[in-house]
Amino acid sequence: MSLLKIASMACIALTLGACQSLFQPSYLKPLDTTSDASEQIKPGCSSPDCPLVNIDTVHFPTEPQLDTVVEQRLLQMTRTSPNASVPASLNAYREKFLRESPNRNSMYLQAKVREQHDGLVIIEVSSYLDTGTAHGDPGRGFINYSRLLHKELTLADMLLPGQEDAFWRTAKVAHNSWLISSQMDRDPEFVKNWPFQKTPNVALTSTGVVLKYNVTTIAPYALGLIEITLPYARLSGVIKPELVPAHH
Repeated sequence: MSLLKIASMACIALTLGACQSLFQPSYLKPLDTTSDASEQIKPGCSSPDCPLVNIDTVHFPTEPQLDTVVEQRLLQMTRTSPNASVPASLNAYREKFLRESPNRNSMYLQAKVREQHDGLVIIEVSSYLDTGTAHGDPGRGFINYSRLLHKELTLADMLLPGQEDAFWRTAKVAHNSWLISSQMDRDPEFVKNWPFQKTPNVALTSTGVVLKYNVTTIAPYALGLIEITLPYARLSGVIKPELVPAHH
């Protein structure tokens, strides 16, 4: 009898957890990444207020589909209005911004791996457009990439059919807990002016489902970007069980 046959028979006798260690799929090993950071000012400009573009992104040499997803998301974050067209590439965007922007205008774009677990790559993308005013305009987003499916997961991909309302009800309860823990619930004006909202920024982290809110969504600009975590235990029957990390 071959060793593989013996191992697979032993596997049947063991729990699935022990079995996974015998036949650990390659997608459970973290992907290799390379960083790619650059900062450029407007060619020929010598003032301290020259327009600049700073891009700090990440590449995945063995997963080119993910590289494409990351670049597309960063390009979408460069749009200053919902109807604006998406630039063809980061290089094209940089050249256009430096050519057309007045002094004191800067754009910062970043993509970083927040974590890798259970065959998922969670990437946080951010943008910051500084036009020289008191407040810059920061943007945030997540990419939840399944290495098994070679695709970015949408919220619909994460949830069991018909569970979207239940997901946002759970989020509303967590938001209420955030109001209490941050003592904002004691301010009736705050509660009235900053009600619960849905957010497109959802991340399947190893500790829970994280909702991230852009500035001035559920709180004033001064409170910055707010994160609310939904424990996986609260999402039983709502989220697809195969997306719940193995240790939960």
